Amino acid sequence: MAKKRVNVVTMGCSKNLVDSEVLLNQLERGKFEVLHDSNETGFDAVFVNTCGFIHDAKEESINMILDYAEAKKRGEIDKLYVMGCLSERYQNDLEKELPEVDKYFGKFDMKAMVDELKVTYQPEFIYERKITTPSHFAYLKISEGCNRSCSFCAIPKMTGRHKSRSIDSLVKEARYLAKKGVKELLLIAQDLSYYGIDLYGKGQLAELINQISEVDGIEWIRLHYLYPTKFPMEILPIMRENPKVCKYLDMPLQHIANPVLKNMLRHVTREETEALIAKIKEEVPGVVIRTTMLVGFPGETEEDFEELKEFIQETKFERLGVFPYSKEEGTYAGDKFKDDLSDEEKQDRADELMEIQQYISAELNQQKIGQQFDVIIDRKESDYFVGRTEFDSPEVDGEVFVTTDDELKIGTIVKVKITGAEDYDLYGDLV
Repeated sequence: MAKKRVNVVTMGCSKNLVDSEVLLNQLERGKFEVLHDSNETGFDAVFVNTCGFIHDAKEESINMILDYAEAKKRGEIDKLYVMGCLSERYQNDLEKELPEVDKYFGKFDMKAMVDELKVTYQPEFIYERKITTPSHFAYLKISEGCNRSCSFCAIPKMTGRHKSRSIDSLVKEARYLAKKGVKELLLIAQDLSYYGIDLYGKGQLAELINQISEVDGIEWIRLHYLYPTKFPMEILPIMRENPKVCKYLDMPLQHIANPVLKNMLRHVTREETEALIAKIKEEVPGVVIRTTMLVGFPGETEEDFEELKEFIQETKFERLGVFPYSKEEGTYAGDKFKDDLSDEEKQDRADELMEIQQYISAELNQQKIGQQFDVIIDRKESDYFVGRTEFDSPEVDGEVFVTTDDELKIGTIVKVKITGAEDYDLYGDLV
């Protein structure tokens, strides 16, 4: 008798991806044939794991649901389920607007989703996952929720307050992933900086990093999403001294002009931000900082934007993402402030910042020519093996195109001498 087939489609961030991987594992243990982001048809069930972060992401999730609703009408799939952030926040509205969906689940309804398919939920295996990334790297979600009150952000309304996972459970999951062949762990949360405070009464990110670094097989540990407010300074000596911890910090700053930071409720000033960046670079020589900026926030003046441009030109961030402001209902900014810039003006400002960053990135990359770096190999592409340095996170940062006559194994870490550079990517020869 043929196995029943399930497709899980993931929208949005890596935190959603982890949830999808947990669901896939539970269903596979229940004897389902499971696929992820498959374009095939003929499924007994499809789960769409939605994102509800900003308008564009919500629209993309809705369109995906509509596509599968049409597939269901054509008889190409049997059941259609929706889960994740959008469903968590707008379930009642979605049930009225899209009745074609068989059932909606919130972000934390794993047992209900598994029960729906008549599979026995196995909580003892909840931190085992069917890895959907290349097998040598995986995301490790160390907490849920967020206690920050940034005025532009709706995430706390979807995920609730910060809830850390225990160190023991995370080390157990790290060991499981290492046995699966994972070499690079990307620690993710809405706010890494807050880790442990709710469970242990004090921040425990440094202790967590130390314990995970002792897991055999894990060679790189990468940190995503630390806030500048109440930054955990105790992690800096670990980054400097522990060879397994990548000298890479993902720290969204969002803006630098004090009036904008105040209205964003970021609880930090330009002066404090600059002092923090200087301290990080002093404590961890060679560290690379990835940040994001939000432009077009209500009340952002030309002077504020010019200040932000100058700050980026002076600071020369190695990695930068820029997003135009999107008014989100139910947020402090959405309710209190008038969205006073056109979408076109916001996009123009975002494009202008990214043009500046393109020149900065090209300049910094040129300086790498002749240097040698450890590179983890992600894939083979045409005549190149393609990988990343410890200063590059998958999907969001640049890559290294490696020339060699040898056949390199995917997931290995090799030494590469840089021979050429583009705006974001590097070229090199195997040493």
